[in-house]
Amino acid sequence: MDTAKANENIRNGSMQKTMESALEAIKPEAAYFTTQNGCRTAYIVLDLEDPSQMPKIAEPFFMELGAKIYFTPVMDRDDLRKGLTALGR
Repeated sequence: MDTAKANENIRNGSMQKTMESALEAIKPEAAYFTTQNGCRTAYIVLDLEDPSQMPKIAEPFFMELGAKIYFTPVMDRDDLRKGLTALGR
């Protein structure tokens, strides 16, 4: 998150509302908050059913917090099994 923009949101009391409404909308499996490279950072784990959901998920963080967003696809155990089985065909 952009430090200046996040500081402003904390000072004016909107940070909690922004985070709560965004997390309520995306219903993550988990959300963790820390720092990385000197910046406020959130790791949000969610099941993205369709890539078209990306703007709805990212925009509140872009617009309200000046955040940088990275989507990293991952597989669960069943996905890995399915993918490896497809290789063997």
